[in-house]
Amino acid sequence: MCYSLSDDSEEITFDSKANGYRLPIEAEWEYACKAGTTSTRYGDIDKIAWYKENSEGKTNDVGTKLPNAWGLYDMLGNVWEWCSDIYDETVYGSYRIFRGGGWSDNDRGCLATNRRRSHPISFKIDDLGFRIARNLN
Repeated sequence: MCYSLSDDSEEITFDSKANGYRLPIEAEWEYACKAGTTSTRYGDIDKIAWYKENSEGKTNDVGTKLPNAWGLYDMLGNVWEWCSDIYDETVYGSYRIFRGGGWSDNDRGCLATNRRRSHPISFKIDDLGFRIARNLN
């Protein structure tokens, strides 16, 4: 198990060597999104992403746009995805990073290099979700 809660459920501990599922770190997320490319998108935005111009103002079914070269769907658009990284704790506190852009963003918001931050406990928007990664130990 990658995550564990303290007895009082106030503190989450992450074991990076544990076998199990977890949120990806930001670098893993971007690497998976780009899938071997060097550009900020892995294809034409209308073919790969749900965003403001084509989403009809809602989250759409996963896998209805083209995947990237590694077969991963909806890496850009549809919903932003939480990463496990803390943004800059000394400056901002415990803000976590999310990546990818969502259905309510303009095309310039759906890039492999875009990042935003917020508190995962209190911040809620309709186009924010997560993707899991797995440690294989």
